[in-house]
Amino acid sequence: MKDTTRIFDFAYYQKNTYGLEKAFTTKYNGEWQSISSKDFLIQVNKISRGLLKLGVQPNDKIAVISSTNRTEWNIIDLGILQIGAQNVPVYPTISAEDYEYILNHSESVYCFISDSEVAKKLNAVKGNTSLKNIYTFDILNGENNWNDVLALGEDASNQTEVEIRKQAVKPEDLATLIYTSGTTGKPKGVMLSHKNIVSNVLDSEKRVPFSKGRSKALSFLPVCHVFERMILYLYQYCGVEIYFAESIEKMSDNLKEVKPTVMTAVPRLYEKVYDKIIAKGAALTGIKKMLFFWAVNLGLKFEPYGQNGWWYETQLKLARKLIFSKWKEGLGGNLELMVSGSAALQQRLTRIFAAAGLPIMEGYGLTETSPVISVNDMRNGGFKIGTVGRIIDNVDIKIAEDGEILCKGPNVMMGYYKDPEKTAQVMTGDYFHTGDIGEIDDEGFLKITDRKKEMFKTSGGKYVAPALLENQFKQSRFIEQIMVIGEGEKMPAALIQLNYEFVKEWAKRHNIEYKSNEDIITDSILKERIQEEIDTANTNFGKWEQIKKFEITPDIWSIDAGHLTPTMKMRRKIIKEKYIHLIEKIYRS
Repeated sequence: MKDTTRIFDFAYYQKNTYGLEKAFTTKYNGEWQSISSKDFLIQVNKISRGLLKLGVQPNDKIAVISSTNRTEWNIIDLGILQIGAQNVPVYPTISAEDYEYILNHSESVYCFISDSEVAKKLNAVKGNTSLKNIYTFDILNGENNWNDVLALGEDASNQTEVEIRKQAVKPEDLATLIYTSGTTGKPKGVMLSHKNIVSNVLDSEKRVPFSKGRSKALSFLPVCHVFERMILYLYQYCGVEIYFAESIEKMSDNLKEVKPTVMTAVPRLYEKVYDKIIAKGAALTGIKKMLFFWAVNLGLKFEPYGQNGWWYETQLKLARKLIFSKWKEGLGGNLELMVSGSAALQQRLTRIFAAAGLPIMEGYGLTETSPVISVNDMRNGGFKIGTVGRIIDNVDIKIAEDGEILCKGPNVMMGYYKDPEKTAQVMTGDYFHTGDIGEIDDEGFLKITDRKKEMFKTSGGKYVAPALLENQFKQSRFIEQIMVIGEGEKMPAALIQLNYEFVKEWAKRHNIEYKSNEDIITDSILKERIQEEIDTANTNFGKWEQIKKFEITPDIWSIDAGHLTPTMKMRRKIIKEKYIHLIEKIYRS
């Protein structure tokens, strides 16, 4: 462990400790292809040697843009890091203009990309950047391929230089620039050192109950996001076989093929999995349907550690045997642990999946904290519903007077790249200002109550925490996305994006015919039905917080259209701008 101080040390530790035959596995042309711990490092060193022959210097920036997680990304990552250069991962889904901004701001000299889609976007702006060359993972006409760099590195005569560079890398050195997707303004380049990320891996490892050298993970969250990236290093350290999912659409197939023991996801995905399960249950008839919803209602009352007493536990045992075992099968049959991060997880999902024997361990962190600050853990009473777990070792949290969570520890970033001013705005001494409001209970569990920036005041001077409301309203199967508005207005209101799939199913059951989405959003019967859902959820809140009016948006909120960040968070400013006419209708008509 003491030898693991730089990110690339994890891969060497894995080879020496576990020597996995299937360290990384990616599907190419319908076939899963694996690479061993040993061969992985052979490839890494080839890339390092190739990059040296291309003239890459210490502290040079190399961008990597990939539409899917794949073995090549990880080889490139370590090939860059062990020669003292820095990896600049870029979200594939952002605009060509943002590509240009990040490449210029980071002064990236080379770029590795996945496929034709990314190439198309990048080629539109590469003339405005300082890129010396672009290499693709897929074989594309007219483009250089990453195999060209591997071929350059076949000649091992400069391996000594790689070793010298490797030795020169210090834990405190910059490892990566991660440009935050940001819900407003230009992305900021978060500077993370080897120490930032390595300390976070080692301090998070104690919370994850892996069978070391025997576990299997399915990875699909974008690896350019620090959460998944840190998790991949953690997997390497724990000898976990890593399989890369093909896409979110293929998740279900991949789960059945790979049969993982662990996976990580954002709440939106768990919501979709749950909605699909419920839809299947709703399609059942007779006793099967009755038993299904009996199990669901039981699961929604779940409390850990047998807190509901022996009679509940007896019923739960039966529900797991009759119903929940099928849920497990549908997710591959071997899942022992799921981890959630990036946004708040609805408590009903925490309860129902834990009841089903598929516990979701919710954690909390930010890009600026590498990322983990706290995480739940089933063992030793470390799991509490409605919280993001206890603080990990070596990280210190204090709650400011206004309720903001401040964080100090080896995981806190070096600062924002080329922006000392913005860095100073978020630091008080060694403490980083998270921008989140929270509290620590008497058992040491951290609870997030809202985003400081997202809280607003109505014209009556009352504070409203939109995230709390939104999480409650999203429990309705009619609602796919909801954004609470009302800053400076007399009351809160909401913009709603319907779950069109469910609405069409509901309409069919009630003999209502819709010819288009326009028919749906103007249907008075549907609006009344949604009003009922809103009224039910409103009972959980004070009068000043309750949603008095809502409007349905005509289109689906997506990453590509700019409504959502790549990690599925709402871009509130953009959504407000897009639907200003609906907001005016709510408050001015």
